[in-house]
Amino acid sequence: MIHIIFGDSAEGSLRHALERPQIISFWDIFSVGPVWHLHEETGLESRFEWMKKITSGLYDDYRDYIKRFRKSVEKVRSIPAEEHITIWAAENAHEQTALRYVVYLLKGKNIDITVLNTTAVHKTLFDTSKVQYILRHTGEISPEKLLRICEEGTRYLLTDHDRERFEKEWGTLSASRQTLRVWRNGDIHSVPEHHLDLSFIKYAKLLHRKKDKQDFIPSARLIGKMIGEVDQHVGDSFLEYRLKELILEGVFEYKGNLENMRFYNIRLKE
Repeated sequence: MIHIIFGDSAEGSLRHALERPQIISFWDIFSVGPVWHLHEETGLESRFEWMKKITSGLYDDYRDYIKRFRKSVEKVRSIPAEEHITIWAAENAHEQTALRYVVYLLKGKNIDITVLNTTAVHKTLFDTSKVQYILRHTGEISPEKLLRICEEGTRYLLTDHDRERFEKEWGTLSASRQTLRVWRNGDIHSVPEHHLDLSFIKYAKLLHRKKDKQDFIPSARLIGKMIGEVDQHVGDSFLEYRLKELILEGVFEYKGNLENMRFYNIRLKE
C-alpha cells in the first residue's frame, strides 16, 4: 500500500503512526499559489516563480521547496500499474485540490485508488454528543488518531466515473490563473488573491481595541489570529505575504524589519 498525503505535519504524523509506511507527500499548500497547467512543465515553473514572493527571500528554503515538489511529482508518475494507493484528504481547498491533481497525474494508469476522507472519518470516530471537533486539515490530527483512522476508517475505491470526474474538475482548476482557492459548500472555489484581506482589517481592529489604538501590534500576533479564526487553510507564509501587500497598499503601517514576521509590528493607518 502506498499512501499519498499532503503537508509536512500530516506526513510526519502518518510516519509516526504506521510501521514503515510507504508514503509520497507534497510539502505544499495547494489552496494558495497558481495551479494553472501544474501537470505540465510550464505550470510548474509558473508556480515556482510565484512561490518566490512568499518565501521571504530565503533562497535555501525556496530551492528545497522546488526540489521536494519535483521529486513528489516524479514519484507519483512512477507508480507502477497494478499498484494500490490510498490518498488522504480532508475537506478543505488545499487537500481537495491536491487530490484532484494527483488523480490527474495518474490518468490512464491501471491503479486502484482509494480515498480516505479524514474529515468524515474523524467525525465518525471521535465526535460525541458533547464534543464536536473542527478539523481544518489532516495535519491537525495526532498520530494516535491517524492510526485509528487508518485501521477503522471507511475508504472508498474510486470508480472509473469518479476518476473521470476528478480529472475534469482538475481541468477546470488548472485552467484558472487565480492564486487562491477556498472551500465552500463542499466544493473548491477559485477566488482573487485579496479574498481574505478584509479579515486582516477586522481582526486588527479587534486587537487594537484591546490596546491603545496608537500601539503597534506584533505582525505574528495578527497572523496567528487569522490562522485561528479564518475557516480556511492557507498557511502563515501566504498570510504574511498578503499582510505585506496591505502594507504596500497603505492599509497598514509598520516599524521594524520586514524580513521576518517576528521582527516587525503593524497598525492600521488612520
